[in-house]
Amino acid sequence: MKRHLVTPLSALLLLPLPLLSSSGCSPSAERPAPAVSSSAPAPSSGAPFTATDSGWIQLMTPMNEQAGRLLALASAQESTPQLASWAAALAEEHRTELAQLRQLLGRMGLPGTNVHEGHDMPGMVTDADLDRARGLTGAEFDGFVRREIRAHLEQSQRVSRSESRAGGGEEAKRLAGRIADARAEQLRTLSSLGR
Repeated sequence: MKRHLVTPLSALLLLPLPLLSSSGCSPSAERPAPAVSSSAPAPSSGAPFTATDSGWIQLMTPMNEQAGRLLALASAQESTPQLASWAAALAEEHRTELAQLRQLLGRMGLPGTNVHEGHDMPGMVTDADLDRARGLTGAEFDGFVRREIRAHLEQSQRVSRSESRAGGGEEAKRLAGRIADARAEQLRTLSSLGR
């Protein structure tokens, strides 16, 4: 079973609310964490963004990228048409969000690199998860995808709700609020698929 471990500094900046204590993070023991640089580009001058906004968007962007990869695998599973159809629709929603996240990331003056590369964190689909999914079929595959995507949806809803309440930049807060609301609906749809 996948272990959920701690995020680096940028995600800690993101979680000033009670979420910090409930979703503790640490680098994966299997993959050493890269050094966290404090010299990341600052948001462009005059932009009303805070460290919380930066931490949120630098977490949400790779979360959506990685979840999208698992959803692509699930949408190609012809043996489970209900799951495949759901995964394809959710993947499309994630692509739309990802485009919005990347645009905002650029406006904030932040690098497009994944600052969470090599970390096993709550809600993050890892490369090891993707490798495992490729080796599964049938009900085992379906169950694995449902569990991993549920964890992704729940955690991304939590951090987005936190950003919508505690963030500084109105544009980031609005996007976070829309994503949190979308996650609630996506979780309801996932629950309707059964276990």
